[in-house]
Amino acid sequence: MKKMIFWSVLLAIVLPFASCKKEMMEYEGMEGVYFGVRSGPTWAAPASWPFRPYTNVEFVKQPEAVQELQLSIAVNITGPVKDYDRPFKVVVNPDSTTAVAGVHYLPFGDTYNIPANAITGYIPITVKRTPEMLNKNIRLGLRLVANEHFGLSFPEWKAIPGLGETTIGNDTAFDASLHVININDLMVQPAVWRGSVQDGNREAGVWGAFTRKKMELMCQLFDLKYEDFASEVTMTPVLVILISNELGRYLINQFNAGTPVLEDDGRLMFAGSVPWTSYIGVPYHP
Repeated sequence: MKKMIFWSVLLAIVLPFASCKKEMMEYEGMEGVYFGVRSGPTWAAPASWPFRPYTNVEFVKQPEAVQELQLSIAVNITGPVKDYDRPFKVVVNPDSTTAVAGVHYLPFGDTYNIPANAITGYIPITVKRTPEMLNKNIRLGLRLVANEHFGLSFPEWKAIPGLGETTIGNDTAFDASLHVININDLMVQPAVWRGSVQDGNREAGVWGAFTRKKMELMCQLFDLKYEDFASEVTMTPVLVILISNELGRYLINQFNAGTPVLEDDGRLMFAGSVPWTSYIGVPYHP
């Protein structure tokens, strides 16, 4: 009798869970698509990166010889996987686009596939480097379009609480059927820059004011990359002193040779122990 009661109770407990498991496995929501682009720091696992409504292309981090880059923009699905390829559609979104086809990017098609037994497909897009990107950001907006296979899964994406927010920030809400590719060649002052501008626009510190011309000269003379200035791990105090001393010596030698190195406003480039004082906006007159 006790055994019968035991098995009856056990079945009463197990059967509802078995039924629940079956219900959980049957997806009844929309079969749709959304942009599945994620980004984050290299030291973090990609699975921990937040989803982003944008992709940043920074040509400044590429050698000058690199004039094109090919991107693979991820598109994910909701709903069950299928054992056959399914097409999805994407178009250029004019509301968020300043890029010109053939100038800033290569024309691309409007139909791509989610492969059989997969949850992700990719849109291959080639972006091009142009001189105007030295001074401004160019935008290429993308928009997913519903078709007979897929609707639009998340017109209002809600970020997963805590995902990336303690280290790199997260995007709290956006339309996941839209994506923007930012393309530029802008060079901004990096995290590690040992120079400043004092009262009266006077350059100070071991490197003085940040300029693209000075940064490019540093990279050329010392076989460095722009990214090397992003952290004290790569730009150590010893390396800072070495750059300061050698760059200062180079500038003095060029000045003595009658070929002074000038900034774009005509002032003498400042760094290290050069014997002159440079003021931003005040050109050098021999």
